[in-house]
Amino acid sequence: MNRAAVRLSLAVLVAFAAACGPEPATSWKPAGDRIATRWAAEVGPESVLPEYPRPQLVRPEWAGLNGLWDYAITARDAGRPAAWDGKILVPFAVESSLSGVGKPVGIGNALWYRRTVDVPKAWRSGRVLLHFGAVDWECTVWVNGREAGTHRGGYDPFTYDVTGLLKRGGGQEIVLRVWDPTDEDNRGIARGKQVMKPHGIFYTAVTGVWQTVWMEPVPETYIARLDVTSDIRAGTLTFRPRIVGDPAGLSLAVTVERNGTAAGSARGPAAVAAVVGLDRPALWSPDDPALYDVKVSLAREGREIDAVTSYAGLREISVAKDRHGFNRLFLNGEPLFQFGPLDQGWWPDGLYTAPTDAALRYDLETIKGLGLNMLRKHVKVEPDRLYSWCDRLGLLVWQDMPSALYEREAMAADDLAVRDAQFEGEWKAVMDALRNHPSIVMWVPFNEGWGQYDTERIAAWTKSYDPTRLVNNASGWTDKGAGDTVDIHSYPGPDMPKPEERRAAVLGEFGGLGLPLTGHLWQAEGNWGYRNFDDTAAFEARYTELIKNLYPLVDRGLAAAVYTQTSDCEVEVNGLLTYDRAVLKLDPARFSPLNRGFLPPRFLTDQSLFVGPYLVVELSARPGATIRYTLDGADPDPASALYEKPIEIVRETTVKARAFWPDGTASLAEIRTFRRAEPLPAVSAPGAKGLAWESFEGTFDKLPDFGTLTAARTGTTARPDASLAGLETRFAMRFRGFVRVPREGVYIFYISSDDGSKLTLAGRELVAIDGVHGMTEEGAEIALGAGWHPFELVYFQSTGDMGLDLAWSGPGIKKGPVPASAFGH
Repeated sequence: MNRAAVRLSLAVLVAFAAACGPEPATSWKPAGDRIATRWAAEVGPESVLPEYPRPQLVRPEWAGLNGLWDYAITARDAGRPAAWDGKILVPFAVESSLSGVGKPVGIGNALWYRRTVDVPKAWRSGRVLLHFGAVDWECTVWVNGREAGTHRGGYDPFTYDVTGLLKRGGGQEIVLRVWDPTDEDNRGIARGKQVMKPHGIFYTAVTGVWQTVWMEPVPETYIARLDVTSDIRAGTLTFRPRIVGDPAGLSLAVTVERNGTAAGSARGPAAVAAVVGLDRPALWSPDDPALYDVKVSLAREGREIDAVTSYAGLREISVAKDRHGFNRLFLNGEPLFQFGPLDQGWWPDGLYTAPTDAALRYDLETIKGLGLNMLRKHVKVEPDRLYSWCDRLGLLVWQDMPSALYEREAMAADDLAVRDAQFEGEWKAVMDALRNHPSIVMWVPFNEGWGQYDTERIAAWTKSYDPTRLVNNASGWTDKGAGDTVDIHSYPGPDMPKPEERRAAVLGEFGGLGLPLTGHLWQAEGNWGYRNFDDTAAFEARYTELIKNLYPLVDRGLAAAVYTQTSDCEVEVNGLLTYDRAVLKLDPARFSPLNRGFLPPRFLTDQSLFVGPYLVVELSARPGATIRYTLDGADPDPASALYEKPIEIVRETTVKARAFWPDGTASLAEIRTFRRAEPLPAVSAPGAKGLAWESFEGTFDKLPDFGTLTAARTGTTARPDASLAGLETRFAMRFRGFVRVPREGVYIFYISSDDGSKLTLAGRELVAIDGVHGMTEEGAEIALGAGWHPFELVYFQSTGDMGLDLAWSGPGIKKGPVPASAFGH
């Protein structure tokens, strides 16, 4: 938006504030005592999201209606309230702290809003539009007691022409009635992660206005929408305006500038798309988010009757094969590995609504600063300004449709038809609202089967409606073979789908490492991540391992990955930021290179113990890097010893190694301490083959105290097998006996489980992967004498997928399953 537009907008806003009579600051304060972001202190009745809300279709005159409104909560079937309950700060949802209310509404009630405004006389020469960024869910609008319309859907913007509803003078009364069923019936509305009883990965309901409300004057004939497409090969931008009013004799003029210099123009009939050829086209990308400033003028018989400013980016997204034959996501004709966070977009003070525009921008700058180049906007649609910041900062966006969780089979056919039409209409409206943002490169209509139906049809429609972007038919597990990508989720992971001939393989979610930080929690207890850690060092180490394991998958064809998640959300503590945005859990200076694929060197063995006179240690690095290392505990720098041959270890030694690239980029240090160990002695041979096992029924979210449980079933087995319990959910198992190692030496035992497990060997707790999580592998080493050693493996399964396996490696043994011949009891 240009400075003149800002000045005029501020002038109109001041006039509106004076006309409406500002409420005293003492009449409003945040509700409740939950944690808040630092930006919450900047919010008040006279200062609430004042920025222009529609950055790609800008007019100089407008008036924001954010601020204090009267509100009331009534029974759903009650009429307009005779008295109001108090004041609510728009546009914060009534359940939020910043609304000043902090109350739920529920399916049996309605939420009402009221406010009066004076419309400037100068606006009466044309039309007056009343805009709503988003209202959740069903919103009926009256102006001066006359109905303007009813809108259903919580995520798409809507507008009413209220010209004919305005009085000649005095205050204009605006009244809203909102009803929101959330998850309290089986209506199947799009609601994302909202629930009336928050738990786990589902959060507080959001009811009512949650994006900016505003008015603007327009002429009798005006530009209502501007669709922009780009062609990087032709070097053109194409503009298709949607005109409201008399179409006769209209012409359109488009001028395009780059950094204040003319780049191209076009002029012609308004009914025909305007194609602008660009001088020396600059392509938009995360590394160089080049944007063009645009002015569009509508004229009749040579006289300008309407004009808007906008901006546009020139970019192309596609799936194509790289030189190794893998399908990649190509941006502007070049393969680009897309890596970024799952972005939920929740705030402790505003819930769905960021407290300020600076707060909205902060999350994006944090993502960018961590070396990431994309985000997946997860089952939520944001205000237009977020996508505008992504355009300007250079962040790719995968846009989800907010999910609808319901029991489809329980709905009658007629009800399903109505529900599906509503859902698909909202999806189209979301796409229409966001389609000009160059940052958005992928549409994601479904997530993890939540409300998923007719996947192939909806994916095909999405692609045909917007062929300029990719389509991910379903993120996570419920793939139907449609769209441009095959997508799995793996917690903590990472993992990847099997590469396909046509579609690109992407990891739609992984990670979810939890780090609860006291003083920054939504609630004191009951916080969780897919794997929780007690301190930052352990969290950083596990995150580093995840990313070190991610990039080898890229070498095998993985085209993109999404880490869960940008920030903590209510009881989820698996964010890169705390929920209050006060603590960034990773240091950008250290972790940005890692996230961009500048990995530390890799030790070519998992072993750190040795039993002989010496150990030979080998290292490897990513192509193009050299390795520098130290043996004295110092951090390696470019002057440290150059790794050229294996290192011989004869005593306890700490090896620190870093990779260095020609451009000066350095990796994190890879650190391992090697030491000689005394093998644990073997015990007498057992009398029988296999292991004894017991199963226990119950609901578990962590490994139980097996000594307090009564076994439901018992038996013997050749090797550990979770299916012996005869159940798919809610059970635990214990396997006991002995394991035989053929030679003295250092052995590494690996357990893989979904959910929790623990291995105790020779009386030592060796490996533990507790908690509810997806299939996860952990390993640990132990020095053992040849022969038999006591063995215990415990496991529990909550719900969902299950799995349990045991592998080993050691002297003369490559990593693989522990054979049945190695067990006895």
